[in-house]
Amino acid sequence: MVSTTIGLEAWFINSLASAGNCRRHSTRSTQDHLALQRPCLSTKGRRRSSLDFLRYKHGEPNPVQEFNFPENRTREELLELVDQYSGNSYTDQLPLIDLPKLYQPSDGPHLTVSDKPEDEWPPPHHAWPADESTKIKLQALMIALQDYSKDPQEIYQLYRALPEPRAPYLESRIRHKMLRHLSIMERKDEHSMLRYLSVVDDMKGSAIPLSSAEWTSAVSFVARYVPRSTEVEVEAALHMWREMEHVAGVRGSDATFNVLFDVACKAGKFVLAEMIYKEMEARGFEFNRYHHVSMIFYYGLQKNGDGARAAYKALVEAGEMVDTVVLNAMISALFRAHEPTAAENVYERMKKAYLERSGSKLQPRSLRDRRHITQILKEWALIAKTNPNMKQELQSRSIIAPDLDTFRILVNYFAVEAGELDKTAKFLEEMKWFHLPVHGALFNALLKGFALHGGVRYTHWTEKRLESVWRSLLETLDDGVEGIYISKWMATWALRAFAKCSGKSRTLVAWDELKRKWKPGEEDMSFMMSNLRQILQSADTAQTRRDWVLGEPM
Repeated sequence: MVSTTIGLEAWFINSLASAGNCRRHSTRSTQDHLALQRPCLSTKGRRRSSLDFLRYKHGEPNPVQEFNFPENRTREELLELVDQYSGNSYTDQLPLIDLPKLYQPSDGPHLTVSDKPEDEWPPPHHAWPADESTKIKLQALMIALQDYSKDPQEIYQLYRALPEPRAPYLESRIRHKMLRHLSIMERKDEHSMLRYLSVVDDMKGSAIPLSSAEWTSAVSFVARYVPRSTEVEVEAALHMWREMEHVAGVRGSDATFNVLFDVACKAGKFVLAEMIYKEMEARGFEFNRYHHVSMIFYYGLQKNGDGARAAYKALVEAGEMVDTVVLNAMISALFRAHEPTAAENVYERMKKAYLERSGSKLQPRSLRDRRHITQILKEWALIAKTNPNMKQELQSRSIIAPDLDTFRILVNYFAVEAGELDKTAKFLEEMKWFHLPVHGALFNALLKGFALHGGVRYTHWTEKRLESVWRSLLETLDDGVEGIYISKWMATWALRAFAKCSGKSRTLVAWDELKRKWKPGEEDMSFMMSNLRQILQSADTAQTRRDWVLGEPM
């Protein structure tokens, strides 16, 4: 593996060097594909890197001030959505990453694989001849692909029903449409990753080339199939990118490198992230909306509030549209930078803008609609850059109302990190103003809050309130509310919460209640039994609960 021989940063440099500083790519046909063994993602131990970050100090922001929102938002009004500190600022002295220089020299005579339809091989309408049985299966697959809401697993099962090697029976239009359908996921996980990569392997095994977007989706799957990215996911993503460029000869796009930058940041590999960014600059990629938001996230992970503000300012100055996604990134970054007041101020201004402006809209809930809006915002930004007079009008149409992600960020901080149940309850109540349903992630944060902050005197995290949250969760499960499901982590935090607040006997009752509503797999059951055994072998907090102030037994 990479990490046991040379560092990921050195490996990335060597990969670029072997490709001639990324200005040459393999000219061999992908029909001569050499299968590379994908690095094992499940056997490598995960460990967190301990990094110390420099904290830039400044005065605390003032509480939310009166702020009027006119119909058209100017540059100054957009900047005021996020606290900009007055007086001496260290922002200009921070090691901020420079914006890329556009319009770099072309690659000259060097060859790369084309994504143009007319250059595609096999030809667009070429497919293996199919017998009557296979034609029926192909027809069922094509009909299913016309329904954008169809479950990807159903599409995959229809594809798997084709006779091996499957992929050559599909015309290019069907192949691309199917891979796109399989790549669009609300929440990537190991199952969806393996599903997508198995189809990719079929394509490679039949010497059918993938487009740049399809390779990028493969990189995204191996980078983001787990909730928290580590060095394992960074390594897997780099291997996939190397196969994309060095074996298949497909040049990575700005989206490809944005995925690499994102996973490097989330894994705490900031040196590698800067190297990836510099390579984007060398290739002349235009700095678009995705990259600006990634930079906000990057500085948030570094606990650098000033850097996040500078990245937000750069987004506004570049003419990109500010919407809920951008402001959610700022809220998250400010929380990570230990500036909760500034983060809460951004939320209050989002709330005020929605409640006080006539005709304000809410973010759509479906993934496809949100993706469509993101594409529209990118197109508006391009229009605004060529027609500056239209900038304010287009910006006034963007949605900046709080959404489910906004409240997930707020509840996670105030319930888990700060332990402030009163503020957590306030945000949960305000969700009704935006017609937002309760979500499993919010229950998970609440249960985690009880597990971390309950079981002591003089706290709001009491046994009675835990019982109230628990009853609400069980009722939503019985009602089949969308977005509510039991995961091993929710079950774990529930058991730990009852062990902390109520004792072992109530914990066992809660476990029985869970099992009646959840059928965990073998792996999840083993995980749960290990946690339950640990709880039962520890001291019973109902008997040995300690005083929060005096540290004496109750």
